[in-house]
Amino acid sequence: MNGKNKGFTLVEILIVVIILGILAAIVIPQFTEASNDARESALASDLQTSRSQLELYKVQHLDTYPTAAKFVIQLLNRTNQDGIEMPADGDASAYPYGPYLQNFPTNPFVTGATANQVQVEAGSGGLGDGSHGWHFNSSSGRFAPDDADHSTL
Repeated sequence: MNGKNKGFTLVEILIVVIILGILAAIVIPQFTEASNDARESALASDLQTSRSQLELYKVQHLDTYPTAAKFVIQLLNRTNQDGIEMPADGDASAYPYGPYLQNFPTNPFVTGATANQVQVEAGSGGLGDGSHGWHFNSSSGRFAPDDADHSTL
């Protein structure tokens, strides 16, 4: 080789590309696992917060949970002891309870518009049908994620 041709050969470039591919194959799954761990932690935290706030709501509202029709509204707004939410021009002293949550949590394992919605049911049913981010059984007080992999938490 003379002094003018100072470049990499095709074989050298291919070896570098192969080495980079092997490194990427090793590193990328670790980032995916870290992402799943973060979503699991977020789910556990939101679940714990929501459950404790639901119990506080129950204690302050004559041993009843939020109603099915206004479940999220009653948790996000000030209410009176009967669970009626404060109107825009209402007197805060007449609605001393809540808000219990700043915003309703989103289930990080559910995609779409229903990820931060809750399916409320009464009766002895245990798990939701997977159509919402969350499931609440008003008879048992069980609040849980409504996705197949986490519904038993």
